[in-house]
Amino acid sequence: MHEVTSRPRVAGVTVGLFSIRTERQWGIGEIADLVPFAGLLEAAGLGLVQLLPLGEISGAETSPYASLSAFGIDPMYIAWDDVAELSPARLYDALGPDGRRTLAWARQQDRVDYEAVRFLKGRALDAAWAVFRDEVLPRGLPRARAFEAFCRHEAHWLDGLAMFRALKDAASQSAWWAWPEALRDREPEALAAARVAHADAVGKHCYAQWVAHEQWRAVRSHYAARGLEIMGDLPFMVGGDSADVWCHRGQFREDTSVGVPGDQFDPEGQEWGLPPYHWEAMAGDGFQWLRRRARDAGLRYDRFRVDHLVGFYRTYQRRREALRDGAGRLLPGFFDPATEGAQRAHGEAVLGAMKAAAQAVGGDLIAEDLGAIPDFVRPSLAGLDVPGYKVLIWEKDGDRFRDPALYPRRSVACFGTHDTAPVRAWWCALDAHERRALCALPGLAPVADAMVDETRFTPAVHGGLLRLLAHAESELVLLLLQEVLGLDARVNVPGTVGPHNWTWRMPRTVDDTLAADDDRASLARVRAALADAAREPAPKRPR
Repeated sequence: MHEVTSRPRVAGVTVGLFSIRTERQWGIGEIADLVPFAGLLEAAGLGLVQLLPLGEISGAETSPYASLSAFGIDPMYIAWDDVAELSPARLYDALGPDGRRTLAWARQQDRVDYEAVRFLKGRALDAAWAVFRDEVLPRGLPRARAFEAFCRHEAHWLDGLAMFRALKDAASQSAWWAWPEALRDREPEALAAARVAHADAVGKHCYAQWVAHEQWRAVRSHYAARGLEIMGDLPFMVGGDSADVWCHRGQFREDTSVGVPGDQFDPEGQEWGLPPYHWEAMAGDGFQWLRRRARDAGLRYDRFRVDHLVGFYRTYQRRREALRDGAGRLLPGFFDPATEGAQRAHGEAVLGAMKAAAQAVGGDLIAEDLGAIPDFVRPSLAGLDVPGYKVLIWEKDGDRFRDPALYPRRSVACFGTHDTAPVRAWWCALDAHERRALCALPGLAPVADAMVDETRFTPAVHGGLLRLLAHAESELVLLLLQEVLGLDARVNVPGTVGPHNWTWRMPRTVDDTLAADDDRASLARVRAALADAAREPAPKRPR
C-alpha cells in the first residue's frame, strides 16, 4: 500500500495550446504565448494551466492525441519571432510575399487552419536551420554547444524521431511500413547509409526539437517564478505510423488493434486503429519505454493526466484480420490481460512504474478514469495514491447529483473535459427536473431560488455553478477556458471528423480578454468563487 498524501486545494484551466490567441501568434497558439496567458490565470485566481498534448502530429491530422512521437514537441508551436537565427529581416524574406499574405490571413481566422500554419512554420524552420547550420555550428558558438548537448542528452528518443521525420519527408510522408524493406525493418547498414544521405534533414528536425524545448524551458521557469504550475496530458497510445512503433516494434503488437467494446450507447463499440502495447515484452524489461515516457512528462510538467487510464489495466483489442463481419459490423474482441485478478496486478505494475519514474523528477501522475471502468480500478488507484476524475455532470445516484463537497480529496473535479460541451451548453439543455435536482445540492443553497427556474446562462448562474465546483473537496478543480469565460464553444465532438474539432481559438487575444468588460466580469466571478472556497495558488515545487 502506498502512502496517501494530502496536497493544497488548487484550481486551474484546461486549454489546448493551439487555442491561445495573442497579437503576435501565427494563426495558432505558441509556446511563448503561455507567458501573457499567465496573466489571465492570475486575473481569475487560478494557479495552474492544463494543456492538451503537445506531441507532433502528422500533416493529415488535427487531433493532438494522434502523434508521430510520444516524446517530441510539435514544431508548429515554436515562436519563430523569438529565435536568434531569424532577424526580422531574415524572417520577412523567408516567408516571401505569399507567406506574408498567408500570415496576415491566418492571424485573423476564428479557427486554426493547420495547413496554413504548417506552411508558414515550415518556411521559418527551413530558414532558421540554414542560418544555424551555416553560421552557428561551424563556429562552435555557445548555441551550437547547447544544441549538441541537447542532442546527446535526448538521444534515446531524438535520434529515432529525427530519422523518422527525415525518411517520411523523403518518402512524401508515406507510412514507415511502405518504405523500402531495409529501412522499414531498420537494418543497420540501411540506417547508416540513410544517416549520411539525409544528414541535413535529420539535423533540421533535431534543431526544431531543440528550439521547441528551449522555449518550453523558458516558459517553465517563468511560471515557476510566478508560483504557477503547468499540467500536461499523456495520450494512452501512439499512432501506428510513429517514430516509437518504428523504433521499438517489439514493444507493440502488430496482429491486433486497440478499441473499446460495445455498450448500451454504442452496441458495436469503437475501433481506434492503434497498435496495442505488447504487455509481455514490456513487462520483460520492467516497462522501460513507459518509464522513459513518464519521466519525460514529469520533467516537462508539474503534473500530467494519463488518458484512458483503464487501458493500462486491460486493453481491449480486435484481431486485425477479423475486425468486421461481412456486413461491415465490428466483431467482438478481447481484453489483455483477460481476468480481473491479472488486470489489477498488471495495471498496478504499469502505473507503479510510471508514477515512480515521474515522481523521481518531481512530476505527479493523475488518472483519467472516465467511461466504463471496472469496479476494482478506483480502489486500486486509491491504493496507489493516484487521483482520478469527478465530472460533476456525470456524478449522480439515479436522479440525484452527488455533493461535490463529498468528493474524495485525492481527485480532480470538473464540469466536463475537452470531449464534452462546456457547462454553459449543459445548463441550457437541462430540463426542469434536472435543474431542481442540481439546485438541491447544499452548495447552491444561497442561490438556488435564483437558479432553479432560470433556463439562461446568466452571470448569477455562472457564479453559482463556479462556487459549487470550487467548494468540491477535490484537491484540484479544472475549468475549461470556455467555462472560465462563460462560453459554449466545443473543442471536440467524439465520433465526428471535421474542421469543428481541435481548431477552436479564443475569440479575443489574451490582452483584449483582460481588457473587455464582459470577460473581466467572468474572470472576477471565477476569482470570487475560488476565494470563497479558500482555494490556494498552486504551490511552488522544487525541480
